[in-house]
Amino acid sequence: MLLFRSEEHVDGWCRAHNIARNPLVSLEQLWQLALSWYSNRLTIESRRPDADEMVEIFASVGLDDPFWNPKSDQWKKAD
Repeated sequence: MLLFRSEEHVDGWCRAHNIARNPLVSLEQLWQLALSWYSNRLTIESRRPDADEMVEIFASVGLDDPFWNPKSDQWKKAD
């Protein structure tokens, strides 16, 4: 995870490293995501969210771009 001061800095970093820019997460979104994701970590019922739960958690903090869909095939390896 990389933290940047502004979107302009993100754009500059991406250009300098020849990397496409992916959707950004604000610190507020990151904090809300952590609260949701780890809310039950200290309980006996603690488990990793399944794919549908992940979609709900991401959407609840405004991360609804297809990039955030764990069921997407965007990370599928080429044959």
